[in-house]
Amino acid sequence: MEFRILGELDVLDSGTQIRLGGVTRRAVLGYLLLHNNQVVPASQLREALWNDDPPATSRKIVQNAVSAIRKVLACHESAAGAVLLTQDPGYLLRVDPDVVDLCLFRQLVQRGNAELASGEAELARVRFRQAIGMWRGRALSDLAEIGIRWSELTAIEDERLNAYEACFEAELASGRNREITPELKVLTAAVPARETFCKQYMLALYRSGRQADALEAYQRARGVLVERLGIEPRLDLQRLHQMILSQDPDLEFVSSSSPSGPWRHIAAR
Repeated sequence: MEFRILGELDVLDSGTQIRLGGVTRRAVLGYLLLHNNQVVPASQLREALWNDDPPATSRKIVQNAVSAIRKVLACHESAAGAVLLTQDPGYLLRVDPDVVDLCLFRQLVQRGNAELASGEAELARVRFRQAIGMWRGRALSDLAEIGIRWSELTAIEDERLNAYEACFEAELASGRNREITPELKVLTAAVPARETFCKQYMLALYRSGRQADALEAYQRARGVLVERLGIEPRLDLQRLHQMILSQDPDLEFVSSSSPSGPWRHIAAR
C-alpha cells in the first residue's frame, strides 16, 4: 500500500488506486496523513474541515468518515499495517513512514543535505532530484481545488522550494550550470521573493558565458522586489551583481570536493 499526498490524494494497493469516497473522507484522511503517527485532537480535525463554522452534525460527520476509512484500511491492512485508532483526545493514523510519499521525500532531502554538507555534491544532486521527482503537483491539490487552505500545505510547499534550492546548490557545485538555467528561469518568475533562486540563476548564467543575461536577471528581480514589496534586494544579491559587473574571478567554477567551496564563498563575501 502507498499513501500519496504530494499531488492529488491517492492510496494505492499494488499499483491499483483505492476508492476513498467523498470529499469529507478524503479531507479527513489527507489531514491525518499530514500528521501521520501523531494524535490529532478531534477538535483540531473539525477546525481543519470547517474553520470557524462547523455544522451542528460535524462530530458525527467526522466519526462516519473515520469509520469508512477504517473499513478501507482493514481490507488492505496486511499490505502496510496502516490502522486508524481512536485515541484521546482524537485520532491516530498509525502507518509505516516508508509508504507515505511525504515521509520518503523528507528522508531523501535529509540524506541529500548530509551529503552536500560532507562535500559529496554529485550524490546530493541525485538524492535531491529523487526527492523533487516524487511531487506530482501541489500537496493535496485536489483538496486545495475545493478551497482547503491548511497552513500545513503552505509549510510543505516551502519544504519543496528548500529542496530545489539545495539541489541547485549541489548542481552548481557539480558544474551543471547550463542544465539548471531553464528551471531557474521558471522558478525566479514563479516565486520572485525567494532571492536565493535569483542568485543561483545569475551565477549559473554567468558561468555559462551569459553575463548580460545574468545582469538582466538581477534588474528584473530588483524591479519585482521594489514594485511589489517596496524593498531592495538583499546585500548578498547586490554583492553578486557587483561581482558579475566586474567579472570577479572568484565567480568562476572551481571543481572542489566540497560544495561549500565556490558557492558559499561567494555568498559570504
